[in-house]
Amino acid sequence: MAASRAARAAAALVRRRSNGSAVEIDVLAREAGLHPELVRRLVRLGAVEPIGGTRSAPLFPRDAAAQMARIVRLHRDLGLSYSSAVMTCELLARIDELEARLRRYEPPLRRTSEVRAWIRTD
Repeated sequence: MAASRAARAAAALVRRRSNGSAVEIDVLAREAGLHPELVRRLVRLGAVEPIGGTRSAPLFPRDAAAQMARIVRLHRDLGLSYSSAVMTCELLARIDELEARLRRYEPPLRRTSEVRAWIRTD
């Protein structure tokens, strides 16, 4: 009995490690330092979307653990509800995306000394 349990656990580890970009919900919970049921609740709120797997065993991006931990910190530190924390993270990600896009199209800023010289000559 114990040998078959150990064999199943080893097989599960091999399955989990075989795909480095996608993890099961238990691995996601462990990497985020959260209880699996809380992770399931956050998934239902739309914190992260599965990227594969099946309905009963969805797979998630490995970097979703950081997103989950951020949501829990917002809930704990700022007193936001989980749904508010999820929305806040979505808005922060959108701001990051827009700032990155803006940096691509903005001309580089002049050096401070060049700006000061320009101001003095006017």
